[in-house]
Amino acid sequence: MLIVPEREIADLMTRGAAFDAVEGVFAAMASQDAYNFPVIREAIGHEDALYGFKGGFDKAGMALGLKAGGYWPNNLEKHGIINHQSTVFLFDPDTGRVRAMVGGNLLTALRTAAASSVSIKHLAREDARVIGMIGAGHQATFQLRAALEQRTFDKVIGWNFHPEMLPNLQKVADEAGLPFEAVELDGLRAADVLISITSSFDAILKADQVSPGTHIACMGTDTKGKQEVDPALLARATVFTDEVAQSVSIGEAQHAIAAGLITEADVHQLGAVINGTHTGRGSEDEITLFDGTGVGLQDLAVAASVVELAVQKGITIEVDF
Repeated sequence: MLIVPEREIADLMTRGAAFDAVEGVFAAMASQDAYNFPVIREAIGHEDALYGFKGGFDKAGMALGLKAGGYWPNNLEKHGIINHQSTVFLFDPDTGRVRAMVGGNLLTALRTAAASSVSIKHLAREDARVIGMIGAGHQATFQLRAALEQRTFDKVIGWNFHPEMLPNLQKVADEAGLPFEAVELDGLRAADVLISITSSFDAILKADQVSPGTHIACMGTDTKGKQEVDPALLARATVFTDEVAQSVSIGEAQHAIAAGLITEADVHQLGAVINGTHTGRGSEDEITLFDGTGVGLQDLAVAASVVELAVQKGITIEVDF
């Protein structure tokens, strides 16, 4: 078994490589060359933690495995480590033997950011110039950096429950040489692209706080009960997702469907747009929404890429297992 420790990931996986891996696996899913297993995600009754497993099999890329991990909300305060903790395990599809164990913390951040940036590439208006952020935590900085590579943005605007965290977004905007403005939620109407990345269980963004032609990437809702946007917004928008089954059960679409505002048939795979079997955005005034629930195949794709790079560089740890 090969081990790629967390400490090696930053020197191996780039935003570009993560983007390519995620875009490719979304396309494979839409072509039915890859599929995800049902998600297990549970509150374990200890440290307020959510723990679970996401896995799948990519027949095109021959990646089989799972990611184990979750969210420990007290980690940063108590232990000085990030709240999201995970590890990816890859198996040989031909024999079932474990092939690799890969640190999953940075990979999760990169693949989540890659998913929203893939949606921006394929769904946002070409003339999008203002990007808005809802959320300013650790993952938000990854989201913003990746998104800024997809269009020629002129400005970053942002809102967060805790305004004292907005300098996290300001720093990324400064790195890109862009102005940053903290706004109220109504001010997000100025955004051409919006990314929400919070752990909210109540709708933050209302349907009338989004302008025609906006592309929205909802990236925080990945558990039953979580919610970032008004269900009426999904009824206004053309909705895309990584995987329809997850979107309607644990993603943002769960609430719109429960309210009878949309049906499962109204939720489309982003991979179909990548493959050209769905036209994607139909007009300049259309609101598009990507419900990024986070699928196991994303984790397997970036982990497999990392293992390949680590082998090439001779930095894997090999153990007899």
